[in-house]
Amino acid sequence: MAWLLDPWSYGFMRDALAAGMSAGAACAALGVYVVFRRMAFAGEAMSHTTLPGLVMAQLGGWSLAVGALASNLLTALGIGFLSGGPSHRRGVRDDAAIGVVFTGMFALGVILMSLGGSWRDLSHLILGNILAVSPGDHWFMVVAGIVVLTALIALHKELELSSYDAAYTDLIGIGSARLKCVVLGLVALAVVAGVQVVGVILTSALLITPAASAAMFTRRLVPMMLIAVGLAWMAVVAGLLLAFNADLPAGASIVACAAITFVAAWIWRRLHR
Repeated sequence: MAWLLDPWSYGFMRDALAAGMSAGAACAALGVYVVFRRMAFAGEAMSHTTLPGLVMAQLGGWSLAVGALASNLLTALGIGFLSGGPSHRRGVRDDAAIGVVFTGMFALGVILMSLGGSWRDLSHLILGNILAVSPGDHWFMVVAGIVVLTALIALHKELELSSYDAAYTDLIGIGSARLKCVVLGLVALAVVAGVQVVGVILTSALLITPAASAAMFTRRLVPMMLIAVGLAWMAVVAGLLLAFNADLPAGASIVACAAITFVAAWIWRRLHR
């Protein structure tokens, strides 16, 4: 019991738990649409294209969260513009557009980093440091989570329809291309929140893995979202306990617990088919 209860007697652990819950809810719920629309590569790209925004914010003395958000929004707009909608008549394929923007933005971040001198100042964001989340960062994650969840609730019918049948969505005038841009924008916001928890490199796992695990239990979107959020919160709690008691990196421990949950869900699915 001491292994389970003693860590929460420390204020920094309670703050880390609250931050992880906020980021986990936003990433996991949105991740269901990312997985369902086969946009996992886009989530991966978003997590890495925060780099130029982080570097510019660091060099300019601005808010790192705002810099990362601006970088991701630019990435989302670039992907949406290049892909030109689901028909691909006015643009390149989605995966090609994502690859071009992803590699270009990451290369820009590396160049800016070399001009700035060292990776050391941004290592806490590249690798994640949930145990040192400031009150300002935590409130940003709360607001980001509220915005993401509110948008998912308000646009649920449109997003669900476009996820199942993009052509019919275009036919009735909703516009699947616009909805795809909305999803990319929400991914950008969720990724910025996740960067504070598990860093640039591992954020895509927080976005994808709980949703992929939830897909093993149901194919209905709303139950899948609830299960994904629950699994993300379990990973946050288990990862923090593991990090505290075994002296391991907190962000990597959270992602490892999420990955173990996915393996367990996959085994359960195979046994109950």
